[in-house]
Parts: sequence; C-alpha cells; structure tokens
Amino acid sequence: MARHLNFHVTAFAVLLAFAAPLAAQEENAPDAPPEMPTPSPEVAVAPEPEGGRPSLDQLFAELSQPEQMGWQRIEDAIWIEWSRSGSASMDLLLKQGREALEREEYDLAIEHLTALTDHAPEFAEGFNARATAFFQLDEYGLALEDIRRTLELNPRHFAALTGLAVIMEQMGEEARALTAYQEVLKIHPHRPNVKEAVERLEFTVMGKRI
Repeated sequence: MARHLNFHVTAFAVLLAFAAPLAAQEENAPDAPPEMPTPSPEVAVAPEPEGGRPSLDQLFAELSQPEQMGWQRIEDAIWIEWSRSGSASMDLLLKQGREALEREEYDLAIEHLTALTDHAPEFAEGFNARATAFFQLDEYGLALEDIRRTLELNPRHFAALTGLAVIMEQMGEEARALTAYQEVLKIHPHRPNVKEAVERLEFTVMGKRI
C-alpha cells in the first residue's frame, strides 16, 4: 500500500507541476506531434485463463526486473487487466473507442470514450484512451486533464505518464519531459523509445545548464 501511495504522490507531483504552464502554451503546439503510447491492437479483454489471472502487483513486480526478457508479454497482460471494466457494455465502448482511434476517427473515438467516462467514471482506461484522442486533435489542455484523471485512478499507468512526457517535450519543456520519462522508467524500465528519450533529453538538458 505504501508503494502504491508513493506512485500516486509522484504522479501528481509531476502532473500538477507541469500541467498549468503546458496548457497555457497550447496555441503554440507543433503541427506534427509524435504518437501517444497505446496498447497493441492485439490486446483485448481475454477470457479467464486456467488457474486464474496473476495480480497487477505480480505483473508489475515481474515488469520491474531489469533483465526481464518477456516484458512485452507482461505489458500486454497489464493492458488486458487495465481493459477490464467489470461491465460488458463498458468494455464494448472502450473497444469501439480504441477501434476509432486506430482508424484515426478521433471525434468518433471521443464520442464513444466520453460515453464510457460518463457511465464509468472510476474506470481509468476510458480517460487514458480519450487523452490520446484529444492529443491527436491538438487539444492539449483536455488531454492533460484526462491524463490527470487517469493517474488519479491508476498511479502506475506508465502510458499516461509517457503521454505527459510526450506533451511536455512537444511544448519545448525538455527538463520537465525528462523528469516524466524518468518516472516512467521507475515503473516500466524496458521501453526502448523511453530509454532513448531519457538519453536524448539528458544530453539536451545538461547542455542547456552548462
């Protein structure tokens, strides 16, 4: 429980420190933002495996191992758990929203995902997926608000924290982006693009400080 609280506090410390100035700069956002992190298209709510499902705590413990060769399988298992709302109708709205995102039909995705967040306000994945749609429409303030809600509900959400870092880097806030990416690595130390971002930004930030 204490470990989860630490994730919660860290996520909010990062978000609250950076969200306001970034939202204020929204009009100056670049024209071609990078992609936000999303689950693999193959990820879906899977049937109950024989012997039961591993807990999220077990999955994150395995994911945190530095030499974990099966991290992609574990990441997919985490996404599957995150995608379980407990309601077949809510799961369907998430599926429809993600499919619309894949087709780049962002307004339709927001429609499905807003219905989901309205009916399941404690389900983090609805807010995370909608943040991606808002980001693709350059609605950075709305994306940040959905990231805030995602992290409030799920402080270990490495994709939401990565999305926060992506937005900050796009806004030219390299030092803040670096901090957010470093927080991601504390939870999920394997993503090559996050490691590369940390290395790149460490060089950039240190150069500006000299």
